[in-house]
Amino acid sequence: MAVTASEVGRELSFDELVAANEQPLLRFAVMLTGGRHSAEDLVQTVFTRAYRKWSRISEVDQPEAYLRRMVLNEFLSWRRLLKHGELPVAEPRDVPTDEDIGTRQAQRDAVWQLLARLPRKQRAVLVLRYYEDLPDDEIGKLLDVTPSTVRSNASRALAALRDQLPAEEA
Repeated sequence: MAVTASEVGRELSFDELVAANEQPLLRFAVMLTGGRHSAEDLVQTVFTRAYRKWSRISEVDQPEAYLRRMVLNEFLSWRRLLKHGELPVAEPRDVPTDEDIGTRQAQRDAVWQLLARLPRKQRAVLVLRYYEDLPDDEIGKLLDVTPSTVRSNASRALAALRDQLPAEEA
């Protein structure tokens, strides 16, 4: 859990904010990008930009929320897509040995590949809704859209995922 400035009762330094929020931001970025290396690059880019703007960011009520918004905006940025030509891929994780590792990994890879085909905004909506567990109105604020647009994007994204599933899995 990230430490906020209000919990400490004082203004956090940039180093303290990074230390307290690096892992939550990295987990969020992994869900958006689909890969640890891309997520690390995304978070590092955000921290670099945040450091340059630290005098302004340190004055906001929730600098950790500001950083999360920066991660989301950087992910959605067309400049980043064109600049890096990133293609999200799944990474293997440790799983219990009593499960069929091959089948489980194949399922994860299939999910990442399906998510990677979605437009960035639709993918962001799904991550914010199902991974971050945010309500539609908060997602709308983060994306600067109405809650009905959030629902529409989620509906379209889920329909696209269903359409891409093989017939026997649907």
